[in-house]
Amino acid sequence: MTTDPFMPQSEFALEVRLRFRPLPKVVNMPGGGDRGMVMLDGGEFDGPLLSGVALPSSGGDFCHFRPDGVMAADARDMLQQADGSVFLLNTRGYIWGRSPEVMQKFERIAHGKSDEVVLPEEVYMRTMTTFEAPTGKHDGLAKHCFVGVGRRTAEGNAIRYYKVL
Repeated sequence: MTTDPFMPQSEFALEVRLRFRPLPKVVNMPGGGDRGMVMLDGGEFDGPLLSGVALPSSGGDFCHFRPDGVMAADARDMLQQADGSVFLLNTRGYIWGRSPEVMQKFERIAHGKSDEVVLPEEVYMRTMTTFEAPTGKHDGLAKHCFVGVGRRTAEGNAIRYYKVL
């Protein structure tokens, strides 16, 4: 059996756990769907590549709630490594429920109206992510693509990022 030299390989890089503060939605947009926004309230991250904190009020996610039930994420958040280095996490992705009621549950949790849990197998939550990083020991972050696999938590999102080699 031969291996495909073009098949992407990846390695676990870090997990980011973010807490959000929801803001009101722009509803019933002429192009369809709604636009929601959450502000970054803080968080932390750790893994083989990095560990540190998410800087409160340094970013957020402007989600497009599409008419087909998909939430298209567009987020930017500032992270600070334990050594003081600051990075910008640029994330685009898709979130959708594997059954119609999952996204309704997702919304209730996001707005603090429920203590329900969205199980990882109930939702598709994937990201396409890049970093902006300072030149030096962490600039490898800005030279790779990352794929994230996430889950919803009571406080926000937890996303495991894999560096595409």
